[in-house]
Amino acid sequence: MPEPYDVITMGRIGVDLYPLQTGLPLARVDAFGKFLGGSPTNVAVAAARLGRRSAVVTRTGQDAFGEYLHQQLREFGVDDRWVTAVGEYPTPVTFCEIFPPDDFPLYFYRMPKAPDLEIHPSELDLEAVASARVFWMTGTGLCAEPSCSATLAALRARNRSGITVFDLDWRPMFWDTPQAPAADTPQAPAAGTPPDTAGSAPPSGSPHPAASARYREALAHATVAVGNLDECEIATGEREPYAAARALLAAGVELAVVKQGPGGVLAVHRDGTVADVPPLPVEVVNGLGAGDAFGGALCHGLLAGWDTARVMRYANAAGAIVASRLACSSAMPFPHEVEAALAAGCVTTEATATEATATNPPAAPTTATAPTTATATAPTTAPTGSGAAS
Repeated sequence: MPEPYDVITMGRIGVDLYPLQTGLPLARVDAFGKFLGGSPTNVAVAAARLGRRSAVVTRTGQDAFGEYLHQQLREFGVDDRWVTAVGEYPTPVTFCEIFPPDDFPLYFYRMPKAPDLEIHPSELDLEAVASARVFWMTGTGLCAEPSCSATLAALRARNRSGITVFDLDWRPMFWDTPQAPAADTPQAPAAGTPPDTAGSAPPSGSPHPAASARYREALAHATVAVGNLDECEIATGEREPYAAARALLAAGVELAVVKQGPGGVLAVHRDGTVADVPPLPVEVVNGLGAGDAFGGALCHGLLAGWDTARVMRYANAAGAIVASRLACSSAMPFPHEVEAALAAGCVTTEATATEATATNPPAAPTTATAPTTATATAPTTAPTGSGAAS
């Protein structure tokens, strides 16, 4: 049997078209940069940048943008063997507007349907998924069939082995508008909901009962849950960070990670360990992608066996570095950059070097180290805990 992957992610992929001018609405932007995008795909890139052997399970259109994404994955060192083409649908494109420090609207073009929602259970290499040291899936993969059934099949194949991460990743625009149930009438599962999801009771007062039910089905198979406060509310009905973390643990995971933007990150382990870590100060360029860098660094730290607080500090630093840069995938940091930010206690001018210069880093070991005593002052701007990408 081949050597297991360190990290396999599953879900969205697309092309990010980001304005090269900040502080302008799209109507006034006349120059864009083209980048690999899609949150779980960026997590695979982030893990690869930190020396981890990673792959992604997803689908593109059978078009020039799909070819571009394959090229980018290979350049970033991410295995693309499970990235296949769908002839019926175009590769998705995402635009954003950049208004630092904390306003980054996203515009998704995923119609009539995104190819990454056409992942079928029969197409999965379940042996590879089950043997990966980390498997990372997202809430978006649960929003439509056949992707939902495929995602749950992958989770079942894991059988809670290794590290199975559920990135809560709530994107309401990808879900059907919830229907209000009639008074005293049990809420029926949404069309396309897998049979074993129907018995999973959504949190009381959930803004989207069908999504909440699917989230709870996935949580029962995960060992780690990661999400911001909005995402935790969908999954658990709770917005207060400690209450949300406890609810995630009650749903079945061993480690609950609650991202709070300028409030930093809260991590609560089933063994009673609690880490409440502030973000690093950073001058924000584009907060999109910070959460994906956080995710890749989270995988790296968990694989390294670090204690919870150390993992959170490292992941926060990785996210802060990406927030100081324009793009997502090409902005993912190398180990020496994360270590420098931790040592400085902030993202320094040197760490904000453009993504282009990051492609030729000084020699660094594949297994990074992070000082366990690093602390951070209150940030002057706020993106690192809740950054999201396309």
